[in-house]
Amino acid sequence: MSAATRQPAARHGADSHDLIRVHGARENNLREVSVELPKRRLTLFTGVSGSGKSSLVFSTIAAESQRMINETYSAFVQGFMPTLNRPDVDVLDGLTTAIIVGQERMGGDVRSTVGTATDTGALLRILFSRIGRPHVGGPQAFSFNVASISGAGAVTFEKGGREVKERRDFSITGGMCPRCEGRGTASDFDLTALYDDRKSINEGALTIPGMSIDGWFGRILRGCGYFDPDKPIARFTTRERNDLLYREPTKLKIEGVNLTYTGLIPQIQKSFLAKDREAMQPHIRAFVDRAVVFAECPDCGGTRLSEAARSSTIDGIHIGQACAMQISDLAGWVRGLDEPTGDAERDAAVKGVGPLLTSLRETLDSFVEIGLGYLSLDRPAGTLSGGEAQRTKMIRHLGSALTDVTYVFDEPTIGLHPHDIDRMNTLLLRLRDKGNTVLVVEHKPETIAIADHVVDLGPRAGTAGGEIVFEGSLDGLRTSGTLTGRHLDDRASLKASVRTPTGALEIRGADTHNLRKVDVDIPLGVLVAVTGVAGSGKSSLIAGSVAQRDGVVVVDQGAIKGSRRSNPATYTGLLEPIRKAFAKANGVKPALFSANSEGACPNCNGAGVIFTDLGIMASISTLCEVCEGKRFDASVLEYRLGGGGGNDDPGRDISEVLAMSVDEAVEFFGAAGPARTPAAHKVLVRLADVGLGYLTLGQPLTTLSGGERQRLKLATRMAEDGGIYVLDEPTTGLHLADVEQLLGLLDRLVDSGKSVIVIEHHQAVMAHADRIIDLGPGAGHDGGRVVFEGTPAELVADRSTLTGEYLASYVAG
Repeated sequence: MSAATRQPAARHGADSHDLIRVHGARENNLREVSVELPKRRLTLFTGVSGSGKSSLVFSTIAAESQRMINETYSAFVQGFMPTLNRPDVDVLDGLTTAIIVGQERMGGDVRSTVGTATDTGALLRILFSRIGRPHVGGPQAFSFNVASISGAGAVTFEKGGREVKERRDFSITGGMCPRCEGRGTASDFDLTALYDDRKSINEGALTIPGMSIDGWFGRILRGCGYFDPDKPIARFTTRERNDLLYREPTKLKIEGVNLTYTGLIPQIQKSFLAKDREAMQPHIRAFVDRAVVFAECPDCGGTRLSEAARSSTIDGIHIGQACAMQISDLAGWVRGLDEPTGDAERDAAVKGVGPLLTSLRETLDSFVEIGLGYLSLDRPAGTLSGGEAQRTKMIRHLGSALTDVTYVFDEPTIGLHPHDIDRMNTLLLRLRDKGNTVLVVEHKPETIAIADHVVDLGPRAGTAGGEIVFEGSLDGLRTSGTLTGRHLDDRASLKASVRTPTGALEIRGADTHNLRKVDVDIPLGVLVAVTGVAGSGKSSLIAGSVAQRDGVVVVDQGAIKGSRRSNPATYTGLLEPIRKAFAKANGVKPALFSANSEGACPNCNGAGVIFTDLGIMASISTLCEVCEGKRFDASVLEYRLGGGGGNDDPGRDISEVLAMSVDEAVEFFGAAGPARTPAAHKVLVRLADVGLGYLTLGQPLTTLSGGERQRLKLATRMAEDGGIYVLDEPTTGLHLADVEQLLGLLDRLVDSGKSVIVIEHHQAVMAHADRIIDLGPGAGHDGGRVVFEGTPAELVADRSTLTGEYLASYVAG
């Protein structure tokens, strides 16, 4: 890098003790990156997707900080912790404790809520235990995760210099509703979805995923003795059917082995229903939707709480009602507790918990400041979007007493309306001003603008990236000539003309979540942007009234499932035509060209690396010496594809093909390429169209950024046959320079006869749309209405909504 593009971090007056120094970083695509970052400043990392931002910030700096913290624990404790290898870097010093606030969705457990995932629920439980009337117990008496139990047990203690053991009664008062066990819902089962009663167990009557009669499960069913496995279930006696369905875990000895028999329904409840629906595998989710009917628990009314917990109130409100309030309303209710009521005992009790009320108010106000005031504390954590989950995690840190730590954020503005980005920026600056180092990976110009220090990676993505192309101030970035610098002040203009709709999709009386019986006609044959602040009802409108209709293809922000063996080629189905092309060209079986099947290297089983278990210490991974990381058996690599004949052009082996970038593979498998394969070429073109031309075909999915995974999903869903495409924030993770390419893709979809509906906050997409449907005016119960329908130009001229104001400012530059 030239001196002109590197402005030293020491301009803040920093010496070597005030710097995080990275030298020779080589994680993923990083090319011997060296950088010195100022501590107790806000440093922002920019660059196109795949340029190496996450590799530097998360895989190098944050990873090494966490690894070093783990090493402070005893070897025994480390044995229970996840394996963390040292990043591929020469020097890393000046690190402080790193707290990563990423985009991962929260909670796979149905018991996890917004309240339990933050300190808010705990503070509220303490408040009710202190001033709730009648008094029913301590904080655990208001927890739906603690059951009320009583019994007796042995207690050992020292008395008179000797150890004494006594049997004592004990009692635990919890707040869990005994009927629904704190879940808030009671479940009923459609037995026809569990088995075909015309068949016997041995004839395969059971239709429950994962409960095959093969293996130990089948041996338990056959050997339990509760029923005849050869008798059709329809002929079971009442007792036999109850044993099959409802018997609680019972220890048995079958074939000389101690085993446990459990009825089908308790097994389903433990294996499937204990997880949040969003965390289920798709086939499990489909089974649960088909077989289980959930209804509000009739005993607790869905509050999850026992009658005793609901009997204790503050000013007539019990804790279940408080948790069900919109957080912005709950904040107002808590503030009102300070107001005297004339009840001397009540007012004295409130005065005695002043510090607790202050802490609770500050936490609730943080929710509102961060743009999450529309949530409620009883909202299941697993239903939060990635952006909502990330901002919820921030709540815990905003009130933290810790200082001089390193906070690492991954695109914290995801899912935020421009109105809310200002508030997010304020919170990031608050963390910095408490004496912390704040590292942010971000694309939004509004957040780049508040940085003390900017590090721009590039110049492009993948193998064409991995370098620091600029380091310095915002003004320096603007004049740097880098891709980010050139596009920093880009503004999309309103289209001179918009398309005419070919029809309309009618929505009548939509009332999902906060929607207020919305009636709206969504234009077809055009590009429609559904806008509004976070929580205004955009997703509720589309998911509840559009997504389930025939002919609708939905690309949402759900996570991509895949292991370290999964890659773009396997996920998109691209590997299948490639394997067939290799097989046809060489006269062998396609299975040879799968690293997960017959073609796998026998030494590493197709993983490319060897994992060595060091007992109680962390395991390590090393490159497989036999295949050198290529994953395939040497004999498989002798087969070639696309050669021109002779030694001058022998073609490529399967490992070389998987090492190609998408752009290279487009040419290789194209009509004029040496290995013309139309089925593969079609998939590759879609990958290139969504801006993933730099990815290698065999790159593990686990190494992809959030934006890359989202666009990979989009490329895959584009193959589906549907007339209406619904995209949920397709600009997620996109660099400023890539937004124009996305707009071109959306135009091509519409011009091919599709109707495209995008839920978006990005002003460039709004400006480019043919029609805008704006929801609001606010979030939660302050939203849920259509506040504008029309063209972008009409919205700018109208300026009657928050979206209109921000879009008008955007196009005006």
